Parts: sequence; structure tokens; C-alpha cells
Amino acid sequence: MQTTSHDRLLIIDFGSQVTQLIARRLRELNVYCEIHPYQNVTDAFLKDFAPKAVIFSGGPASVIDEGSPRPPESVFDLDVPILGICYGQQVMMQMLGGKVERGHGTAEFGRAYVEPTGAESDLLFGWFVGGREQVWMSHGDHVSEIAPGFEVYGTSPNAPFAITADVERRFYAVQFHPEVHHTPNGPTFYENFVRIAGFEGDWTMGAYKDEAIAKIREQVGDKQVICGLSGGVDSSVTAVLLHEAIGDQLTCVFVDHGLLRLNEADEVVTMFRDHYNMKLIHADESDLFLGELEGVSDPETKRKTIGKLFIDVFQKYASEIDGAEFLAQGTLYPDVIESVSFSGGPSVTIKSHHNVGGLPEKMGLKLVEPLRELFKDEVRALGHELGLPASFIGRHPFPGPGLAIRCPGEITRDKLEILRKADAVYIDQIRRHELYDEIWQAFVAILPVRTVGVMGDGRTYDYACALRAVTSVDGMTADYYPFSHEFLGETATRIINEVPGINRVTYDITSKPPGTIEWE
Repeated sequence: MQTTSHDRLLIIDFGSQVTQLIARRLRELNVYCEIHPYQNVTDAFLKDFAPKAVIFSGGPASVIDEGSPRPPESVFDLDVPILGICYGQQVMMQMLGGKVERGHGTAEFGRAYVEPTGAESDLLFGWFVGGREQVWMSHGDHVSEIAPGFEVYGTSPNAPFAITADVERRFYAVQFHPEVHHTPNGPTFYENFVRIAGFEGDWTMGAYKDEAIAKIREQVGDKQVICGLSGGVDSSVTAVLLHEAIGDQLTCVFVDHGLLRLNEADEVVTMFRDHYNMKLIHADESDLFLGELEGVSDPETKRKTIGKLFIDVFQKYASEIDGAEFLAQGTLYPDVIESVSFSGGPSVTIKSHHNVGGLPEKMGLKLVEPLRELFKDEVRALGHELGLPASFIGRHPFPGPGLAIRCPGEITRDKLEILRKADAVYIDQIRRHELYDEIWQAFVAILPVRTVGVMGDGRTYDYACALRAVTSVDGMTADYYPFSHEFLGETATRIINEVPGINRVTYDITSKPPGTIEWE
């Protein structure tokens, strides 16, 4: 099981929607951690994983219910610091001899304030400086009696045991969520916990790069590797890391489906074939993709058509590479976490996602996934370590189906050409105003309607378009970027003047949820 030589912190997941935020906070402190569902954490797992500390996440269940989630009893015998958060606090109290009761007027959801009791602990260093701390609560049940050996360090109006600890055993438990943005001093809380646990903060991208290169060489040996290259951050970092590790044993396949942004194919080919001197196959299959998409307007059909064609095309070109035994993918840690269902049941599919899933089984290839332990921001940091240009590392996310899902309704070559030009003007505007790095993702969608306009003395009947720009941390939630009216007016004028075929520009101010970032 050991995937790293660093000290490791184990996060036992009980189904919280914000468990990933715990891991992100710890990684920001240069602490290596992994999230594992409680069902997978057995006595044998704990022995093999050998964590230096453990965190119990929150969760939607009630510890009072029969069969509610539990960690193994042996976790309390590891002689390592343990932190229980929300449900994690309740399960810790219940298992160690305390009591938990139903809400009965003590439920707490949203912002709350925790007051100190006067008891001191290293966990609270830098806390209660102003007399109380703002925190984020989300609990129905509450601890009514703390377990033997625990002391109370903080209280809130509806959580009399908001912060408790058994300092001798280094067991800590809080009813609130220190990982969320609405607990402003939460990072300090985690910093104190990892200091108590003795972590040295040695999880750096420089160290990770060297370890990853060594692992790739050990796994691959002298065999050939194929990498699907899209030009996005994940696949670009994967390709450069592999090239540094194994050189000419790597061949990248860049599938051009005709749904890329303006000049994007040329930029990717120039960057990787010429600058990095990689073996690169430029598979221009735009006629195939656009032919199959002709007359298709349903967004799910678009995505599935593109996904199937991508696999077929990738497989065709990959089969021409002699001796290939490995397929490299830019799988990230959130992908790994989300592939393990907490409840074991199906989750709602909002959109089909297009990637190279399914290829190893069809092609008989083994997977190389050098980024599978990293979050997105860590991938960007690794890209810096590898010397990738900042313009590539900082690129906004771009969907696998490309412009197909920014073209609601039927896709035509003419509409794609209009969309490419409008998008290029919009992004140029954002860069000119030095806003690009403040925005998570920005793009233009061409709408499936024509509108009447006046240009010069003539009547026009052209397409309308929508500008979209959002701020986000991880893409799970997002809010629209608050451009000034001056910026929007200037951008609309440029698009209408410079892009034949568009005579009306709108700005999408929908957040996620209820909307999604992309239009389809």
C-alpha cells in the first residue's frame, strides 16, 4: 500500500460533502494525506497504512442509528493523534463512552461562534485571540455527555461541547467544520493539529517530482508508453513528467476533433513536438467527428458520440505504435476519491464525462497515472517544477468535448468558426485587462437563435452569444465573475465589430448550482 516515503495522515471518510477540503487544507501545509471510506479501513488496512495521525470526517448519518458508520476499534490503539470533526466527534464520543442525542432544538446549521472555556491546549494556539471564533456548524444530533478523559475547551449556544480533547491520549474532537471557508481561522486549527502529530511538512512538489520519476522508471522499465495529449494542464504535465522520466519511450497522441479553440492545435503541436522534442502523433480527425455530429443537438448524445469516437480514434493510432505496453493518463486525486462510492450506491449523473476510460481493457494496456495523488493546484505546482510555461500551467479548464458543448443545438462548421473568433476576442479582452488569473474559467457560448440587429444602415439577422466567466476553487461550486459594465460594454462592441455573424452579446450570471459551468 505504501505509495510514498513521507509520513502520512489518514482521513477516514464518513460521507461528508466537504471531506476533500480537509485533504486540501493539509496538503497546503505540506502534509501528505489520503482519504479512504470507512468501509475500507480495517485492522489490516491500519497496520499497513501506518498513519502518523488520523482524522474522522463529518457525515450525514446519525451515530444513534443501528448500523451507522464506525471506524475500527483498533484505531484508538494506534497511539497517534486523532481529530474527529462533526459526525467524527460524535462517533468518537459514542465509541469511547460518551453519549450522543437527537437534535431536540440543539441542531445548528450555518455560521456560529465558539467561546473559550479557559482551558488551554496546544490545539488552540492562535485561537480565541478576539475572545471567540467564527465557525461553520452543520449538525442535527449533539454530544450530550463527553467520554471519560475528555475536557471541554470551547462551547457554542447549541453545542456545549464544541471543542473537546483528551490531551493525554492526543484525541481531539470538534462539532464544527474547520476545513470550510466559513471557519476563517480553520487553517490555524489544522496547523496546530499536524504540529502536535509531529509532521515535518516535507510534502513538496520538488520531492514529489523526483519520487514520481523514479516510480515511472521502475514501473515502465524499457517498455513503450502511449499518452493521450489534449493540451490541457493535466495531460501536459503528465506528458512532460513522463518524457523527463523515459524520454523516447513515450509517444503522445493528440486527437484533433475539430472542436478546439482558435489556433489551439498548432500551439499544442509546436509546444510538444518542437519545444520538447517529443514523439507526437497529430491525429487530425475533424472531418470524422464533425460528420458524426451533423444534425445532433441533444447534449448527452453529443458527449457520448465524441467520447466513443475519441476512444476509437485513439485506439487506431495507438495500435500503430510498436511494443506499447502502457497507457498514461492524467488521473487526479479527486477522480480517485470519487471513483469509490461512499454508500456503494449510484450517484446522479449530471453530465457524461469524456476521457480515455475503457481503453486499457480494450487495448490490453497497463495504466501509468503519475498524478493520481495530486489535487489540481498541486498539478500546477508540479508543472512549475518541470519548467512548463506559465501560459500553459495557468490555462483555464477546457472540456474534452470542446466547443461542441459551447454550441447548444446543432453544430455546424460555420457556427464553430464564429464561436472560435468570438472566444478569442473575449479571452484577449480578459488578458488585456489583467483578469485572466482571477477567473477559474471563461468562454463564449453561441446560442441557437438569430436576432435582428442594425449595423450601419442595414438590417442584420445574426447569432446571439453568451459570455461566461466564473470564480471557483475546484469547479464543484462556482459564482459568476463580477465584470464592470465598462468591461462588458467594451467586449460586446469588439465582438460585434470583429466577428461577422454575431450581432448580440449577453453575460451569463448564473451560479453553480443551480446551473453548471458549461452550457451543456
